[in-house]
Amino acid sequence: MDWNRIEGNWKQLKGKVREKWGKLTDDNIDIVAGKREQLAGKIQEAYGIAKDDAERQIDEFSASLKDDLDKDMERRP
Repeated sequence: MDWNRIEGNWKQLKGKVREKWGKLTDDNIDIVAGKREQLAGKIQEAYGIAKDDAERQIDEFSASLKDDLDKDMERRP
């Protein structure tokens, strides 16, 4: 999924980010504000993982959101 779409829908997606990465605080999620590199950094810090692992998790997360965002767009008038 195009990260620009995720960034543009960040407010709606914050709950899904919390579900995926429960160790991130609300402040962390607000600071990230949809920025992919910042999200990777916060995941690295919170989980003590390498950048490559954080990036892989973000890739998997963004791929899983495609269907959710497509369905949401279909519901909008």
